Amino acid sequence: MARIESFTDHQGVTLQTTRIDSSEVFPGVVCDAYEHPETKKRDLAIINIKAGYRTRPQRVLSGIETTEGYISGKGRLIIIKEDGEKLPPFEVEPGSEGFAHTVKVGEIMQWQADEDLVVFEVCYLPYEDDRFENLEDEEL
Repeated sequence: MARIESFTDHQGVTLQTTRIDSSEVFPGVVCDAYEHPETKKRDLAIINIKAGYRTRPQRVLSGIETTEGYISGKGRLIIIKEDGEKLPPFEVEPGSEGFAHTVKVGEIMQWQADEDLVVFEVCYLPYEDDRFENLEDEEL
């Protein structure tokens, strides 16, 4: 996906973006990290997942709000609640534009791609080390 200059979140707020990093964070998963220079109240990750790959399972440890959302492709978001209950998968595909789900502190999340999948993650307050706990490499 091309570098973006602005982003409209699930609440309809559009902010300018500046890319601060791009890296392969897990096999088949590239994350482009952005900041919003005019507010610095949130940050943004655009996550590209190759077909057949998945993100590493992560538990949300802190933050005011972590929102996962759909941009393009086909796959699913898996959420396991703090009490261990696995929610039904959130299936996404073309036509799912606008899908966003807030992941609560204590919950575990994972994206899985059937076809190349592009998703976003918005963190309020901006990302800090130890915001997420990376779990064992397994499919949820």
